[in-house]
Amino acid sequence: MAEPSVATRGQKIAHLLRELAVPVVSVMLAMGIGSVIMLVAGYDPLVAFPAMLKGAFGGGRQIGETLLRATPLMFTGLAVAYGFRAGLFNIGAEGQLFLGGLSAAWLGIVLAGLPQPFNIVMMLLAGAAIGAAWAFVPALLKAKVGAHEVITTMMFTYIGRYIVSWLVTGPLKAPGQIPQTSQLPPESTLPRMHDLFGFLAVSRVHLGFVIGVLVAMLLWWVLKYTTLGYEARAVGLNPWASETGGISVPSTTIKALCISGALAGLAGVTEVMGVHYRLHDQFSAGFGFTGIAVALLAKNNPLGVIAAAILFGALSAGAGTMQLEAFVPTKVIFIIQALIILFVAAEQLARWIIGRTRRVGVEHAS
Repeated sequence: MAEPSVATRGQKIAHLLRELAVPVVSVMLAMGIGSVIMLVAGYDPLVAFPAMLKGAFGGGRQIGETLLRATPLMFTGLAVAYGFRAGLFNIGAEGQLFLGGLSAAWLGIVLAGLPQPFNIVMMLLAGAAIGAAWAFVPALLKAKVGAHEVITTMMFTYIGRYIVSWLVTGPLKAPGQIPQTSQLPPESTLPRMHDLFGFLAVSRVHLGFVIGVLVAMLLWWVLKYTTLGYEARAVGLNPWASETGGISVPSTTIKALCISGALAGLAGVTEVMGVHYRLHDQFSAGFGFTGIAVALLAKNNPLGVIAAAILFGALSAGAGTMQLEAFVPTKVIFIIQALIILFVAAEQLARWIIGRTRRVGVEHAS
């Protein structure tokens, strides 16, 4: 009786390895074509890539910078991934991120003087709530009249973006010429990891990274073991069959898109609380849009989002060192990121390469 169980377990492991191989091959293909582009442009990839790795993982400061840049991408990647699992394309994570940052910049001043743990919890909850609220109208439009979420969430991104721009240059502007809000008091900021754990010499990375990892693990559990996650996955796979099975597609759509918005809102909160300590007019470097690439590379797996976010954080953190030591323009990093997205999207190509490699290995073995 134990044999079928062992065989089933082996099949699951083989399936997992095949699923992991696709993004790995996609990254390798992107690096390979990126190397060809460097050679054509007159740069040496054998110098460039080691320099990039040095800038991303060459020491405590470099690792800290990689994790710091990965933190907002983790939240936005989770936001997009959760939407994808429910069959929704939340392209408005950038706007939800801005609104989350706005709530943190305002509430952090209001809560000045209160204990830091209380402030952190309240600001995270408020950022998640406003991110969900900003996604609610597109969710409602999708559920009730079928308005496509790509269009509505994108439009809400522009609305949110310009609301924040107006506030930081007007009503919430701090004294001075720079369009920004007042600085948060220390009790409204996220502590850095080396302040919490002195043995971790990881530069600027803050508690938000740990929160992101915990949220990813929680989201994985929700999708795998709860009714909420089951309904989201079922609607994402087949909304008509789900409706027939008793699942309310409109209700699931609204819940999924609001949860997605809440996760994106957390990205804005952690950036304001852990990096800038105030809200700038341009405080996001397109994290909401890069989160789409992170989710695609992770194949919408919350645990995979952690690794994908760290990869994109490493590419960003190592770009400066690559330019400094190998004289390769940082724009090459954007080309590599785009190639990764291309090969992840062209999944069949990666699967063909994996299958072909396996067949060649079997032929040589025989």
